[in-house]
Amino acid sequence: MTLFIKNMVCARCILAVKREMDDMHLQPTEIELGVIEFSDDLDKEQLTEIAERLKQLGFEILYDKKSRLVEKVKTLLVKKLQQKKIEEHFSVRKYLSAHIKNDYTTISKTFSESEQHTIEKHFILLRLEKAKELITYGELSMAEIAKKLGYASVQHLSAQFKSGFGISPNAYKTTQSSKRSAIDKIG
Repeated sequence: MTLFIKNMVCARCILAVKREMDDMHLQPTEIELGVIEFSDDLDKEQLTEIAERLKQLGFEILYDKKSRLVEKVKTLLVKKLQQKKIEEHFSVRKYLSAHIKNDYTTISKTFSESEQHTIEKHFILLRLEKAKELITYGELSMAEIAKKLGYASVQHLSAQFKSGFGISPNAYKTTQSSKRSAIDKIG
């Protein structure tokens, strides 16, 4: 049995879900971002308890196919963002098509209907939030941040940053007046 879980976006999320499963004396065969896999079916009481425990952690079991597809897209994009570097000519379309066994037009349409913006816009928002994080750490130059996030230039990153947040990256760096958003709250 496979459960699809909304809002699992990091390794700590996996640990939190694993801890809940251990507390319930359940032994999933696998827990990864957005998914808990069991070798056997669970009964209704177990599913209800899992749903309640996950809800307390800010997660949610996704039952319908469209919601699962949207969450899979989000999870895959977060995974890509967490990699060491995004290639400059990275294609969201190719990446998702390689990982999801659906036509990209269907994936894109379903996502846009659910989230009120495109997959590409969502990925831009994720990258900009990651830029905020990297700026806050102060360990990388703007050129290094731009390269790490797959931007062709600092100017391109700066233009998207200003468009997205109404402030330039340099102004953000000096004032840090804009609060960061949780990755699972983007969109």
